[in-house]
Amino acid sequence: MTKQAVLLLAHGTPETVEQIPEYLRNVVSGRPLPQAVVEEIQHRYALIGRSPLTEITLAQARLVEAELAGMGRPVQVYVGMRNWRPYIPEVVRQMRAEGVEEAAVICMAPQNSRTSVGLYRRAVEAEAAELRIDFTAGWAQHPLLADAFAERLRPALARLSVEVGEPVPVLFTAHSVPERTVQAPASQQIRGSGSQQPHWPGEGVDPYAEETRHTAEMVAARVQEIPKWWFAFQSQGVSGGPWLGPSVEDALDQVASDGVKALILQPIGFLCDHVEILYDVDHLFREYAAKRGIRLERPESLNESSLLAKAVADIANKGLSRF
Repeated sequence: MTKQAVLLLAHGTPETVEQIPEYLRNVVSGRPLPQAVVEEIQHRYALIGRSPLTEITLAQARLVEAELAGMGRPVQVYVGMRNWRPYIPEVVRQMRAEGVEEAAVICMAPQNSRTSVGLYRRAVEAEAAELRIDFTAGWAQHPLLADAFAERLRPALARLSVEVGEPVPVLFTAHSVPERTVQAPASQQIRGSGSQQPHWPGEGVDPYAEETRHTAEMVAARVQEIPKWWFAFQSQGVSGGPWLGPSVEDALDQVASDGVKALILQPIGFLCDHVEILYDVDHLFREYAAKRGIRLERPESLNESSLLAKAVADIANKGLSRF
């Protein structure tokens, strides 16, 4: 009988502040970073204590494994990280050594940015050898994903609305990426015939910006109590040219100009707590909003959400069924 398994992929995060220089070298593929940037990242990690991304992803894997067993597909769920331990190549080699022949591979970043998700896929394929894989590039429109975010949003929205005495609007966010990573070079764009959008030969326009907004739309459609909502990209980097916007800071300026005094910010591009939530949202954006007279709160992250586990298990089951 063919041995099957599931592999969940995530960004990875160091366990200690001292590991951050090595971790950042992995993130930027060895390119040198200014010491000031390294020290700023160390400062952010020090403020939040540590990032729990790895341990939460491992917990998510156990939940997905239980869901799959309940669906009559008892398989092991592995976890591999692109930028930290357990590294993707090491985990794929482990799977092969343990006799896995077919694997459903899912990136725990539901909105597909071809460049970033492509790095995950290449890391798996480079070590796959005879291991057959079914790779899910994106799952931004999975209904259970939207259900999971809506489940977290409703109580936070209700609580803050009661406290301030009126319905509270929502700002949805997703991680920004450099514009160059989602736009084709001019030499690859189709010209003439009325075509205005960049086109990557054989692939089409990178879907990331559209998929992030679509997830936000799906969540908003499920939470009818939202009186108004906006969307912004968060956590823009400092290199690589322009990054996708509008930024959260620009969105908060707009919200303040509209007279809003209380706001829920929900990141719909992240599946668990890590530095971009625990520092960027809970410290940076909350302080920025307060200076503009806005009380900013966020819902609990998905983390060990049973609905999230059901969504991932559903994707994995379909992937394994394709072999």
